[in-house]
Amino acid sequence: MASPRAGPLAVLTFQWWWMWGTLALPWLVRRFVPPADDGPAVALRAPLPLAASALTQTASTGAISRGGTRAVLLALLWLLLVAASARPQWLAEPIEIRESSRDLLLAVDLSRSMGEQDFELGGQPASRLRLVKRVAAEFVRRREGDRVGLILFGARAYLQTPLTFDRATVATMLEEAQIGIAGNETAIGDAIGLAVKRLRHSTTKKVLLLLTDGANTGGAVAPLQATLLARQVGLRIHTVGLGSPVTREPDTRLRVFQFNATADLDETVLMRIAEQTGGRYFRASDRAALERVYQSIDALEPREQKGRKVQPRLELYRWPLALALLFAIAVALKQRRETIAVSPPERVQP
Repeated sequence: MASPRAGPLAVLTFQWWWMWGTLALPWLVRRFVPPADDGPAVALRAPLPLAASALTQTASTGAISRGGTRAVLLALLWLLLVAASARPQWLAEPIEIRESSRDLLLAVDLSRSMGEQDFELGGQPASRLRLVKRVAAEFVRRREGDRVGLILFGARAYLQTPLTFDRATVATMLEEAQIGIAGNETAIGDAIGLAVKRLRHSTTKKVLLLLTDGANTGGAVAPLQATLLARQVGLRIHTVGLGSPVTREPDTRLRVFQFNATADLDETVLMRIAEQTGGRYFRASDRAALERVYQSIDALEPREQKGRKVQPRLELYRWPLALALLFAIAVALKQRRETIAVSPPERVQP
């Protein structure tokens, strides 16, 4: 079997190139194998010597012409049969097929509290969701070789983007997410359950990155119950708790007071989810901390460049085989016409 030629150009090749060695087989048979005995010669009686002489001359001339044409047809027929037997193939330009090193789902909380502006972006106050969009989009674009998907959850969980190699689309869908479109509660358990449903049949590494700023307040599945299901299917979960621990805001009398903006964050449950699935829990209290979270996840889940190059093959043996069939029909028809032409006319009874 001939190996595919690596290169930028398409080529014509023959899978069984050694078949071309059989081209000389008819000549060898004719050269070294004695002809078969046709038996006693059959004489053709002509009523008149002149007619017999004319018939002999015409038959001789026609036989030479017909024999040459038939020899050409037979040679072309044999050439086409050998070409088809050599299995010609058209090798297209090599293409690379990417194989996923892991399936990574990003689950982002869209509850009302994600609108809390306790982060800074470009020196300006920014909501938690806005910062997640900015930093998570950069993280997604770096995950070359992974299939990435997006889950958005609030009171319920939704698969916004199925697993895909198109990381730009995932980043775009995350950028278009709005607070409240999935409800104002936080269904952490449902988000994990949806990830389990989507990844249970995956044959590669399965990872869920869950970002939230609260506790489970909605949904049909408890977080730890969903975690047991995730553990059974081999889903590793990294959890990220979002929010600055203290927010300063001026009141109407220009005095400053402080309150804990992340009092609802259930870090204990998030830690248990990560521990039971072999993941890690991260606390992101500002942009730098969130960027470090993604850097840590890049280190924990290194990108594995998997891929293989293939060269599409187009089988071409059908074409010479079809032409050989046409030539075979032509030879048979010509032989039949010659047989009819040299046959003696039927005797008419008086």
